[in-house]
Amino acid sequence: MHDFLSRPLVARVATAGPTVRPVWFLWEENAFWWLTGAYARLERRLAEDPTVALVVDTCDLATGQVLSVTCRGTAEVVALDRSRAVRKLTRYLGPEETWPARFTASLDDPAARLVRCVPERPPVVRDLSW
Repeated sequence: MHDFLSRPLVARVATAGPTVRPVWFLWEENAFWWLTGAYARLERRLAEDPTVALVVDTCDLATGQVLSVTCRGTAEVVALDRSRAVRKLTRYLGPEETWPARFTASLDDPAARLVRCVPERPPVVRDLSW
């Protein structure tokens, strides 16, 4: 599971409402982490109901490999840890010096925060390959 979650995949997070949003994430300290800020309603939604469901999956049509990790948990908005945010963005964008300016600027935004989602039990790992 750790190898799978270390890949730069997209997670889909569902919150009460319901709403589903794609997020770039980091799996560290047995928690999922992603960025949020004033541009999103996520902080308000999580204040109303912090319960989320999350799925990370892949589907390779050439090989028939279908893998997924799912979990439910409680998410909280926490202060921005710039080093953690840089690790997360580096997974998706490469070295910081190559990032588009909007990503670097987003980390300097005083409204930038991280969401920390701790699964209520270990994530479910499934190989649904053909």
